[in-house]
This record gives sequence, C-alpha cells and structure tokens, in this order.
Amino acid sequence: MSNQVVLVTGALTGIGRATALAFARASAHVVVSGRRDEAGQALAGELNALNGSAHYIRADVRHEDDVRSLIDQTVARFGRLDVAVNNAGTEGKPGPLTEQSAESYAATFDTNVLGTVLSLKHEMRVMLAQGHGSIINLSSTMGHKAAPGASIYTASKHAVEGLTKAAALEGAAFGVRVNAVAPGPIETDMLNRFTGNADRKAGLIPGVPLKRSGTPQEIAKAIVFLASEQASFVTGQIVSVDGGKSAQ
Repeated sequence: MSNQVVLVTGALTGIGRATALAFARASAHVVVSGRRDEAGQALAGELNALNGSAHYIRADVRHEDDVRSLIDQTVARFGRLDVAVNNAGTEGKPGPLTEQSAESYAATFDTNVLGTVLSLKHEMRVMLAQGHGSIINLSSTMGHKAAPGASIYTASKHAVEGLTKAAALEGAAFGVRVNAVAPGPIETDMLNRFTGNADRKAGLIPGVPLKRSGTPQEIAKAIVFLASEQASFVTGQIVSVDGGKSAQ
C-alpha cells in the first residue's frame, strides 16, 4: 500500500474518514473529497501529520463537472490513481414506501447511484488507460437484504451492487478490479439518523449474530484489504462486513 495514490469520496465523517486514516497509516498518498471545506482541510491536516502527503478537494459527486475535476486534479498532483473508494452516500428519507415521493427518490438516487456512476466513469477513464487500479464501492447489507422503511435506500444499494459487477467485467481485461463492501449496522451518524432514536438503534442489535454494531475502522480494514495486492484475484464481489447478519 506504500506510495499508492488513493481517493476517498465522502471522506469527512464515518466510514470515509476511517478509511482515509487507514490508508494514510499505510503510507498511501490520500486525496479526500467532500462538500465542507473547513472539515476537509482539517482532515487533510490530520492525515498529513501521519505521512505528509494528503490533499483535500471539494467535490459533489452528483455533478459530473465536479467528479471530472476531482479525478483530473488527483492525477495532476500525483501522476496516477491507484485506488478509489466511492463512499459518498445518503440514507435518504426513511419511512414507508407510501410516503416516498419523486423528490425523496431523486435525493437518494442522485447521490448513491448517479454519484457512483459518475465516479466509476471518471475513475475508470484513468485506470483503464494506465492498465491497473482498484475501485471499492460502498453498498450495504440492505443492498441484498431488504428492510421495511428503507425502500428507496435499499433500491439504491441494489443499484450500486449491480454497477459494481458490471464495472468489474468491463475493467477486468485492463487490470482494473471493482468490488464493493456491504456494511451492516455501523456506529456512524448515518445510523443514528436512520434509526432516529436510541431504542430503535438498540433494536437492531439482536438481529446481528455477533450481538453488536460494527465500527467504521472495521469497514476500513476490509476496504484496505480489497485495495491491496492480497486481494489481487478478487473482482466483481460484494463483501459483507456485517457481524453475520446476511448469513441468516
């Protein structure tokens, strides 16, 4: 992992932040992206304290010009792109399907699906030409295991998993691997927003065979593994990191 150029979108909190820190500790050159400049610069400073080679670039993955510029700036600064982690996402508006709207659909799909499409498009544009690369998308156990009250989010993560497999097949002949990590309940602000209160959050735990929620750091470890040479023959896979939840 040393000296690899790694891009993490949605890097300012939760799993994205933990992933950026994990790559920095592994001596990678890390580009972090998000929409809050003060938090982004602060994270870049924290990463630079670890290895001195991090950089923050503002980008909104819903807009192609932003994504194109993000990738081009990364390559201009470091000369290549070895690893991309497409972590930017939203839980949308939880609630019954009968309460969803065209607006709530668009708000979720524009980030989770269109954002992944645009990120894959421009990451692969660079990686196919250079003849190598590893992309890790962020899905969810809900991407292959439906849950009531999460219809739009679930549908968006189904789409991410389909995109992951299709992109893996397109990239394989060029030495580009594409996988996804599907977390279960993870201690993040997103989980807090999704559940809404402590009792509902605690109610998720009995459904996890390991009887606890996961940590962002545990997801980051799986992402670093998938990006590494230790996973050099792994592509097109959805790797569940969920305490056994999807095994039920």
